[in-house]
Amino acid sequence: QLQLVESGGGLVQPGGSLRLSCVASGRTFDSYLIGWFRQAPGKGREGVSCINPGRTTWYGDSFEGRFTVSRDNDKNMVYLQMTSLKPEDTAVYFCAARHWSGSLRVLDDSEYDFWGQGTQVTVSS
Repeated sequence: QLQLVESGGGLVQPGGSLRLSCVASGRTFDSYLIGWFRQAPGKGREGVSCINPGRTTWYGDSFEGRFTVSRDNDKNMVYLQMTSLKPEDTAVYFCAARHWSGSLRVLDDSEYDFWGQGTQVTVSS
């Protein structure tokens, strides 16, 4: 089992920034694709971004240019730097992992095997 724990959520004003962190334990981290997903109240889960072991990144359409994903394999950490936040970015943000096997469906949540508990991000004035 791979355990994932997110942190860094909170309340931020529109236009502000937050950095979310995800720490992994339990298995060799550097063979996994790590994704960030979010779920707003009353909505389905949405793919935000992901990063493979070689640090190639993908972003959902609404996020490229505002969000940046990165990873530190030595620390078993993945980060999501979020800037220019909007009220519609309010959601619970999850990190998730799947063994890296290629670039198909990298932002499809059904392809991921391990999930964290999530961290709440609220964007409001």
